[in-house]
Amino acid sequence: MTSDAAYSLGQGTNPALDRPLEPHSEPSRARPIPRINIQAFCEDQDTAAVIQKASEDRRLAKAHVTVQMGGVQAAVAFYRNASTPNLIIIESLLDRTDLLGDLDRLAEVCDPGTKVVAVGHINDVLLYRELLRRGVSEYVVAPVSVLQVIESISTIYTDPQTGPVGQVIAFVGAKGGSGSSTVCHNTAFAIASALKSDVVIADFDLPFGTAGLDFNQDPIQGIADALATPERLDEVLLDRLLSRCSDHLSLFAAPGTLDRAYDLDPQSCETVLDVVRENVPWIAVDVPHLWTAWAKQVVLRADHVVITAAPDLANLRNAKNLVDQLKATRPNDRAPLLVLNQVGVPKRPEISVKDFGQAIELEPKAIIEFDAQLFGTAANNGQMIEEVSDKAKAAEQFRNLANLLTDRSEQKSERSSILAPILGRLRLTKTSTKRDVW
Repeated sequence: MTSDAAYSLGQGTNPALDRPLEPHSEPSRARPIPRINIQAFCEDQDTAAVIQKASEDRRLAKAHVTVQMGGVQAAVAFYRNASTPNLIIIESLLDRTDLLGDLDRLAEVCDPGTKVVAVGHINDVLLYRELLRRGVSEYVVAPVSVLQVIESISTIYTDPQTGPVGQVIAFVGAKGGSGSSTVCHNTAFAIASALKSDVVIADFDLPFGTAGLDFNQDPIQGIADALATPERLDEVLLDRLLSRCSDHLSLFAAPGTLDRAYDLDPQSCETVLDVVRENVPWIAVDVPHLWTAWAKQVVLRADHVVITAAPDLANLRNAKNLVDQLKATRPNDRAPLLVLNQVGVPKRPEISVKDFGQAIELEPKAIIEFDAQLFGTAANNGQMIEEVSDKAKAAEQFRNLANLLTDRSEQKSERSSILAPILGRLRLTKTSTKRDVW
């Protein structure tokens, strides 16, 4: 098999042929990797350790990764008697000429369709261009980081012409009654309003979910139907099962009935979320307060996690446990976002915001004050807080949380300050004065 034949399907993944090599910036949103086989042949123990650590990341949970030593020579010898996997990662310590020669020999034993990522130790633009011309999917200069490995693999298996795969945001409460569902629904509403981008709220609390009530919806079908037969779920069925709340917000409602037991299968949950994220940019998952196999998987594999807690001891303990679990299991992801809810209940002893954050080593990103009138009115009317009072402090907190999750800079609108017009005129006056002076 010729070099071009072996590498043909790897061409075109990185069109930047005319720029100098640069270290990869750390990706914050590399996409999940599909069910593929990846085999790495390394020369350096440090590189092997990094790839092995990357294989434990949530985004490679479906992929099967094996790491061996020996570099290109070991790979060529191995594949003379074995079929090649979906992706080969090759490390070489050689110079440009010798590396290209080794890769030509590897091409002779590669099956059609196999993709190759090369890890080299020379920062050479000419080598980079030649590798891409031959169809190597990516060239990375050592030393590599875990996030570099994840990003390189993710880039190969995504189409740059398509929109981003949906981001899953798991909302979990530190304790029952902490208000995680309210935070989930209002934040999703804020994302849909601010980004003008489609958002789906997936209510996984099948027997007691309140998403339908909070949005004044009573759909006949919903998420339970999708979870019952996940293999049937596609774009057409998804559209039929979703209940539209606004132009950009849809609801995957829970049945909210007790006529049967709901024992969810982790694989079914994963399949349903995969289909939704292929069709919708943002998925807000309302996770009930439990720690079953499926709930743990949904939380640990989400792109972002929001923990809602009230300022008391039980919430503090549970929040600490959640944060420790997430940091240990997701070392390559951003820390979870902490929301302190129901702060300032009259006559209730509370742990201060400062002490709460210090105890779990996580600064609260949103502090929502207790307001029985506002939240009670919204709940009884089937409305979001912003619909009841867009100038309320809680509404502003939900907008700020939406900005953090979507990496948008916090921008205050003109209505945020009655002094904005006056301050604007003062700035103009000051600018004019400076021009006159100079």
